[in-house]
Amino acid sequence: MTSPSLELQGAIVTRLKAVAGVTALIGQRVYDRVPANAIFPYVTLGPMDELSDDADCITGFSIALDINVWSRAVGFPEAKRISDAVRGALRDTDLALTDNALVYFQHRQTVFSEDPDGLTNRARMSFEAFAEQP
Repeated sequence: MTSPSLELQGAIVTRLKAVAGVTALIGQRVYDRVPANAIFPYVTLGPMDELSDDADCITGFSIALDINVWSRAVGFPEAKRISDAVRGALRDTDLALTDNALVYFQHRQTVFSEDPDGLTNRARMSFEAFAEQP
């Protein structure tokens, strides 16, 4: 049996790497662990929380996750364009899970900030989901 959050993470990565509007901006640079030689801009997944939310006859999980956009371009326009493309790629799409049933997946908030290094801009996108495990 596969963890719902692990399976959801794989579906998100697959989707982001397949949508032309995203790949035009970041290529295939979607990571859960950023390589030492990473080229900006890129997207990272995490952190992710999986909370048991069982009911009668249902093994359910509330999942909260962040998708982060990292940019070194001047100002926030690049980070905003990428975060909008990511949100568009994940909105109203069927993120197919093989072992679990995804009940819903939705964007909650995007926060734009400058990293303490003074060079990097970040868009922290918060999402929530609910999945049922068989």
